[in-house]
Amino acid sequence: MDRELDKLRNIRIEDYTYNLPDERIAKFPLAEREASKLLIYRGGRIEESRFSEVRRLLRAGQMLVFNNTKVIHARLFFRKATGAVIEVFCLEPYLPVDYAQNFAARDSCEWSCMVGNLKKWKEGSIACDFTYGEATYRLTAEKVRQQEGELIIRFSWTGGLSFSEVLEGYGRIPIPPYLNRESEASDEVRYQTVYSKEEGSVAAPTAGLHFTRAILNDLKEKGVHVRELTLHVGAGTFRPVKAETIGDHDMHTEHLVISRELVEQLKEKTGDIVAVGTTSVRTLESLYHIGVTLAANPQATEEELHVRQWQPYEKYDEIPPVVALQKILDYLDYNGMETLHTSTQIIIAPGYDYKIVKAMITNFHQPQSTLLLLVSAFVKGNWRTIYDYALSHDFRFLSYGDSSLLIP
Repeated sequence: MDRELDKLRNIRIEDYTYNLPDERIAKFPLAEREASKLLIYRGGRIEESRFSEVRRLLRAGQMLVFNNTKVIHARLFFRKATGAVIEVFCLEPYLPVDYAQNFAARDSCEWSCMVGNLKKWKEGSIACDFTYGEATYRLTAEKVRQQEGELIIRFSWTGGLSFSEVLEGYGRIPIPPYLNRESEASDEVRYQTVYSKEEGSVAAPTAGLHFTRAILNDLKEKGVHVRELTLHVGAGTFRPVKAETIGDHDMHTEHLVISRELVEQLKEKTGDIVAVGTTSVRTLESLYHIGVTLAANPQATEEELHVRQWQPYEKYDEIPPVVALQKILDYLDYNGMETLHTSTQIIIAPGYDYKIVKAMITNFHQPQSTLLLLVSAFVKGNWRTIYDYALSHDFRFLSYGDSSLLIP
């Protein structure tokens, strides 16, 4: 196993690149969500259709798992008296990393942030006035400390609003940087999935952007089981792999929330699970490794359930997915919990053995990204055939681009 792990860590990211012309990046969404193209990869064969045909391609009895996270208005702009503009980009709550608690805060909270134009923010606090409803409020930000390349910022505000309302009233939605444009009013709707509900992400689970309520209703009527989980997507999802090998790349931590009911349903449907998007993939596959941890240590703490980056490739006793999921159910029952809260840094790369996900719906990802490694692992290294086809058949790429259904 050590030799296999060494081989995996030595994967060169330059082997997972391709030429992506700027004109192939979809800068804006199509007028209709379901009008995007759909590449179908099934057992090594490729065909194409429209996304609206996903109704036909999925069958009764399958379980379709979505990430119901909601993108927050994470970008806050403060203008100093000198005219300098400082951008504070909220990444995640800081100790405790409890999204609901922080969004409900009424006067202050602390977040881990990235700060643009930091050199212009010397000392003291910065503040701005904003309107929410018919009233005007003041938001103040002060630096608490620097931690691992990010700043811990304490926000405080007047008027008794929740922090969720502060962000809604003053913040801007953070569309991906590779779109090379500012967000527009249309992004407020189109950069959210129609089923988004749990606030916390700074990036959308974009594979789900193609679904409409009509498609979801049709799938349910057909007998496809539509289920939801929550994984809050951080800015790290856009972070390029700058190291030469993936062994020197640190994956970002993502926080996940899984209901006991979903774990029970996954156990019943093992072998028939379709993940919508790479965030759902990472969450579902992390569940297996959480179950393995519990098999060895049934009393593990929430911190011990965190899935480390290389944990799936370490040597430990293999157990069937149904057993791993049952271990999670036992853990929840023993602790009187209806919901599992933990986190993952899982990296899925060629050599990974998928345990839960049997098919996935996903967009076309950036060159030299960990998402491309994830796809390559799923299609047994055949990613270049898929991407060459998409490039030569006028598919649109990245967040607002077209989609694929992968069935290896």
